[in-house]
Amino acid sequence: MAESTDKAREEFLSEAQELIEALSRSLLALDEVQSSGGEDPALVNEAFRVVHTLKGLSGIFSAKSIGNLAHRVEDVLDALRLGKVGLSADLVDTLFRTVELFWQLLGHEKDGDDPPDLKATMARLRKLGSSSVSAEDQTNLEFEPALLSVLTEYEEHRLRTCVERGLSLFKVRVRFRLETLDKELDEIKSRLTQLGEVITYLPTGEAASIDTIELDLLLASGVTAQDIIEATGTSDATVEKVDRQGGDVDSEPDDDVHGPIATIQPEAAPDSELAPAAVMRSVSQTVRVDIRKLDVLMNAVGELSIVRGALGRMSERLRAEGERQLAAELHRLHRSFDRRLGELQGGILEVRMVPLSQVFDRLTRVVRQISRDVGKQIRLVITGSDTEIDKLIVEELSDPLMHIVRNAIDHGIESAEERAKVGKPELGIIALNAFQKGNHVVLEVEDDGAGIDEKFLIQKAVRSGHLSQAQASELTKEEVMNLVFLPGVTTREEAGDYSGRGVGMDVVKTNIAKLGGVIDLHSERSIGTKITVTLPITLAIVSALLVRCSGHTFALPLTSVSEALSLDPANVKWIDSREVYTLRGATLPLCRLEQLLELSTAGSPAKRRRFVVVATVGNRRLGLVTDELLGQEDIVIKNLGKSLSQVRGFSGATELGDQRVALVLDVAAVIEEVLHGGESRELLGSMHA
Repeated sequence: MAESTDKAREEFLSEAQELIEALSRSLLALDEVQSSGGEDPALVNEAFRVVHTLKGLSGIFSAKSIGNLAHRVEDVLDALRLGKVGLSADLVDTLFRTVELFWQLLGHEKDGDDPPDLKATMARLRKLGSSSVSAEDQTNLEFEPALLSVLTEYEEHRLRTCVERGLSLFKVRVRFRLETLDKELDEIKSRLTQLGEVITYLPTGEAASIDTIELDLLLASGVTAQDIIEATGTSDATVEKVDRQGGDVDSEPDDDVHGPIATIQPEAAPDSELAPAAVMRSVSQTVRVDIRKLDVLMNAVGELSIVRGALGRMSERLRAEGERQLAAELHRLHRSFDRRLGELQGGILEVRMVPLSQVFDRLTRVVRQISRDVGKQIRLVITGSDTEIDKLIVEELSDPLMHIVRNAIDHGIESAEERAKVGKPELGIIALNAFQKGNHVVLEVEDDGAGIDEKFLIQKAVRSGHLSQAQASELTKEEVMNLVFLPGVTTREEAGDYSGRGVGMDVVKTNIAKLGGVIDLHSERSIGTKITVTLPITLAIVSALLVRCSGHTFALPLTSVSEALSLDPANVKWIDSREVYTLRGATLPLCRLEQLLELSTAGSPAKRRRFVVVATVGNRRLGLVTDELLGQEDIVIKNLGKSLSQVRGFSGATELGDQRVALVLDVAAVIEEVLHGGESRELLGSMHA
């Protein structure tokens, strides 16, 4: 019983989170409408429905604090949709505040903590919800009482609003098939909404057969009846203009267009025997799955991968022993098993993938709030929000992206006065872009702010003890930019409420590295700053290249391997105290794994064939020199445990098909260490331990 209660609780938390995110999206859209001085009743209605659902859901699971807050927000939105209060910046700000409170309350509900005090917010919402418009300010409706009597309070308010705008009221009669009513009604409403506002729709009580239904759609519009007929997609519709002087139909012939009732045909009419079953089906085909259950399945697939490898080796052994017929049969089974396992693995990975919009929607709300707090006008432009990535990576990505965007607002975008001095528009732009590149996802955050002052950054690094003055004079532009990621280094003279203490970008870099990613920064003074984050699509099952170095086996994810080739000593050179390799005319930095990992080379032959594995993450490349290439294998990466969790350079371990264990190299961390961390070797742990 307790287990089913816990599952129900998890379902509540998951659904409540989705509803709060939906409310946030509606409010963001409503904020844009308010800023432009327009109105969109559909958005208000959508927000109202979401909060109403959240209130009901909270009541079922006794989440009183969330339910009480939802009830007050519902009152405000109801007053807004009925025209009792006007859409203002103050009202939208208050509603955004409730979104943050909903998140806090959901966290307290999950942890079982006492909820925070909401008295001030509840009082503010109560005041907003109780405001009303005086009766004398409302337009009298002069339509037939029979028509007005079937309208709800909200529909009457929308009709009054349309009349005040000088729109006419039309009655559009359409016949629908019962089994496809929902789809066809949505289609016709979508077409008519382009011409005006659909106030409501009502059954006429008439029908040509038991399989059809006739509806009258009341449309407020400023176009002619003929325009409405054309919008329905057929010339066989009945459209009547409703008279405000007591008559149902306008007497002018040009405004009346009559004809047979239109029947909207479905794309493919289903069998009459199947119609009842179709009506009973759920509209949503979505199933919520706990990510931990997917992890269990992924581990099971990993174990099956080991079995697959064992079957392959057994087939080869039988062939070598002369059992060709048995070996051939086992080989066929192995190939079939391999295909089915690949399908299973791909299916599980696809289920784990979620769009980045889950993170981007939250960032939009953050930009709105912080830009107002610091007194700057900033617009966030988002592209690629439908790019998909592993759910676990999305969850860990929220905080690093939050830091980056917050720094762009506080550090990057100048004040309105400073922007005016250099000829920039008052509105600052932060562009957030995401796209897939091979087996990686690239995130770009770019602002049109002041850029980074390199001299000031170097001074900060020297003052904080990270560099000597002599070392600072030898830094390249790229190395100067990387100083931002050092702890205690900031581009601000004084700390602000949101940044400037030097404890942000170093944490960002660390968190991105934990996800197997890299971060690059490019900045031009007075033009802006661009930060690029490159991440693997998934950290679950990966294809890996197995290599052996000094008797140890390592796995390198193929997502970070561009090629592998035999090492030609003639192409090895030393440039600026760094070993490099000439590859097709380009210079490739080299890293010998046995030196980096401090592996013993005792007993290794002096002359042996070596190999170079070209590792690539983002725009960075590194040649890893190793003894042997053992081949490709699908692996499941498992954590090293608490005692080794702080050892960087390794993303985990994996069990191979022959029951051996191999360490999985964190290629991004290795590249970072070799290319930018030469002065500090504490990144990678010694293999002697």
